Amino acid sequence: MAAVLPFRPAATRDAVAVHLNNVSIEFRTRSRSIFKAVAPTSITISDNAFVSIVGPTGCGKSTLLNAVAGLLKPASGDVQIFGKTLTGLNTDAGYLFQQDAVMPWKTALDNVAIALEIAGMKREEALGEARIWLGKVGLGRFIDRYPHELSGGQRKRVGLAQVLIRRPKILLMDEPFGPLDAQTRQIMGNLLLDLWAADRKAVMFVTHDLEEAIALSDRVLIMSAGPESRIIGDHRIDLARPRDTSDIRTDPRFHEIHRAIWSQLKAEVVKTYGDATP
Repeated sequence: MAAVLPFRPAATRDAVAVHLNNVSIEFRTRSRSIFKAVAPTSITISDNAFVSIVGPTGCGKSTLLNAVAGLLKPASGDVQIFGKTLTGLNTDAGYLFQQDAVMPWKTALDNVAIALEIAGMKREEALGEARIWLGKVGLGRFIDRYPHELSGGQRKRVGLAQVLIRRPKILLMDEPFGPLDAQTRQIMGNLLLDLWAADRKAVMFVTHDLEEAIALSDRVLIMSAGPESRIIGDHRIDLARPRDTSDIRTDPRFHEIHRAIWSQLKAEVVKTYGDATP
């Protein structure tokens, strides 16, 4: 069984894509009191790493992702992107949310092309790039379909193409496959790994699904229950690549890793339910 070690920021010889330097995050409540969501936390992610963050509901996983995206300012500490302190929106990052960001009045082609059009690319050139990316996500035959004519998995593919067409250096993903059924999630996981393998950009992937996190990642970080959540575990996933997210779950090593992480994560999940058994 893999050892459960206290969290220490990872040392790496690779270029650092994201570094959270003692970042804490606070919110002011309606009663004007201060809610301390995330205690001072440090995370280092190299520019070719796929890192998942797991933890109990409400522990601040998405909050950390929003800090890396530049959508909120830490109460203390700083976020560094490729060695530079982040002071506004993170223009090096693409963000895929749990909810679809597709526009219902536009076709799949137009939904993907608009990501380049708003950046100043001419429409015909943007449409050409969009066709290429829709082909990469397996929707080449569905470019003229509207969102209501697509399945949930197909809409997620459109969303993935929307983000990747901009060629971000960092990919932020907040429960992107959460609404999908188990089979479609595994298909989307394999698609994501295939696309990621092409350039190995840095990925920060938030999920409640521990099996999904292990199947996809190089590292799995565990957050404690809130308030004042913090990183309490950093597990290296030493499963061979390339991977199939279905087949890898039958590997004995997968189950060893799962037991090691769950033994630490379970205690934090229990805290969120008081005395209830999860």
